[in-house]
Amino acid sequence: MNTAGMKREVETRDGAIHAQRHDLHLVHLDALYGVSQMLSHSLDYRETIQEVLRILDESAALGRGLISVLEPDGSLLVQCVHGVHPAHLEPPVRYQSGEGVLGFVMEKNRTVILRRVQEERRFSNKTGIYDPLLPFIATPIKVAGSLQGVLAVQPQSGEDEFLEDRAHFLEMIANLIGQSLRLSLQVELEKRSLLEERDLLRRAVRHQHGFDSVAGRSGAMRRVFEQVRLVAKWNTTVLIRGETGTGKELIANAIHYNSPRARGALVKLNCAALPENLLESELFGHERGAFTGAVCSRKGRFEQADGGTLFLDEIGEISPAFQAKMLRVLQEGEFERVGGSRSIKVDARIIAATHRDLEAAVDSGDFREDLFYRLNVMPLNLPPLRERLEDIPDICHHLLLKIGDAQKRKLRIADAALCRLAHYDWPGNVRELENCLERAAVLSEDGQIDEELIRFPGRERPAPARSRPDAAPEDMDAASSERERVIAALKQAGWVQAKAARLLNMTSRQIAYRIQTLKIERQRL
Repeated sequence: MNTAGMKREVETRDGAIHAQRHDLHLVHLDALYGVSQMLSHSLDYRETIQEVLRILDESAALGRGLISVLEPDGSLLVQCVHGVHPAHLEPPVRYQSGEGVLGFVMEKNRTVILRRVQEERRFSNKTGIYDPLLPFIATPIKVAGSLQGVLAVQPQSGEDEFLEDRAHFLEMIANLIGQSLRLSLQVELEKRSLLEERDLLRRAVRHQHGFDSVAGRSGAMRRVFEQVRLVAKWNTTVLIRGETGTGKELIANAIHYNSPRARGALVKLNCAALPENLLESELFGHERGAFTGAVCSRKGRFEQADGGTLFLDEIGEISPAFQAKMLRVLQEGEFERVGGSRSIKVDARIIAATHRDLEAAVDSGDFREDLFYRLNVMPLNLPPLRERLEDIPDICHHLLLKIGDAQKRKLRIADAALCRLAHYDWPGNVRELENCLERAAVLSEDGQIDEELIRFPGRERPAPARSRPDAAPEDMDAASSERERVIAALKQAGWVQAKAARLLNMTSRQIAYRIQTLKIERQRL
């Protein structure tokens, strides 16, 4: 063949190679577009890398794809193999640094091209999927220059003139995977942090609003706690009854946060705090344009509490007309928003509370009997503080921890101050006790609360022990301290506590508590 013929042959061959390379680049461009779309579809790289390997196989003739990820222990774990589920690789396939071709890529942090697998002695083929007669390409997956994994494929042609081009294309794919991996790791880290924070807050809220938030060891409170533990497990409607300031909201918190609905919302509403027209909108929500100022639709408290608990405080204060609307929701579990016609179903547990005598309100016609029975499924009666004076030390220490946290200091209370508190009849219950302690803490410079700091504004003198004139001894009337009065009554009663309690117009529990707190020892006759 003459020189001109040889030149034409070379040009023809070069032109064919150029055309093939151009076609290959178009194939790579199309596959690159498909991979980028897939990676942008989700930040969870575990969901996308399998699809990436499928695209490389079907669009770029790069089969038997494999992705391994760097583990915390420094090994490479094969996490995805095209056509083979990782669960079928038993035990899980791992590579240490320098082990096999993947370990070599991990060690050197650079791309490896094999013209034929069987010619590389270090090739271990742990997965058993590679054809020893075909080429092999492995490239590192990097995040900010740091190796995070290895991407490996096997071209489907044994006589491949464009391995360098394919390797360059694979490096671009690895770079995209690396960016996706970086974002997914950030999202996973933030998600883990948020989950840890959520769990921490849940534990804190459960502790803050659980049984530990309600102090008391008296028999009456132990019975309440036992009822709360039993009712918390079920979706039963609860009616908490007791005087103002006895801790009805604390009991509602304890029920919710120890129930299966604790992950849901606890929504609260004081029914006495709103007029009827606003109460309906607040509870049931409203549609846009339902009334002047309703510029948008709004969910009510029932919808907000869906899947959780709705606490309705002062339920006894709602009007008879509104009671009928409330009854329908409790019976049917559905309602309409104000200005709406569509029925909305909700799944909310109802905990109601009141200080009123609802039976008397039913008799007088102020409260619907059917609503009362609907609410009074599981009644919980909270005793007033004056009937559980033995709980005052525990309640005081609990409240002082709370007040001390707010004031950023440690508070202490003297026994004499506790004794003074125990001699008051607490018309305002625990709420009044908390106000009294906070006032004393403000007046204390060193955090020590002594007897003189315990004050009752408007009621400066503690309520006296009401004795029966015909039975109380004269020395009791002349006594200068409660301790002397109690001792005098005990002497008069022959140290029989029940008789002494009657002399002082007290209960047996109250006289026993005074004997304990005043450190009165029985005198031998």
